Amino acid sequence: MFDVGFAEILLLSLVGLLVLGPERLPRVARTLGGLARKARSSWMSLKQSIDAELRAEELKKPLKQFENEIKSTTDQFKSGVNSLKDLDPTQRFKPAKPTEPAKSTEPAKPTEPAKAAAPDKTDDGK
Repeated sequence: MFDVGFAEILLLSLVGLLVLGPERLPRVARTLGGLARKARSSWMSLKQSIDAELRAEELKKPLKQFENEIKSTTDQFKSGVNSLKDLDPTQRFKPAKPTEPAKSTEPAKPTEPAKAAAPDKTDDGK
């Protein structure tokens, strides 16, 4: 704060002794010391309250971000629920029917049995 060395304090003490006298100097020194202590404690209290407010503000930022994320997730959930509500309830609970082969009006063609491999008769075995 103030750069006051030993020489300056000695000079102020001598001037105070000459101006105030030996009877009033100790009382004035005690009063000035008390005022300095009160001023220092008030300054420290103010500094601590400002630091506490800054820390509280720093803590509020992540909380605000978390709140925004929760709101976003809630909105997405609500929109999903609303889209489910918009579905037709008869379609929602109707079981899926198995697909059947298509029936033709034409008569079915008989299938030809597979021909067995016939031995080659070009060679008469003679």
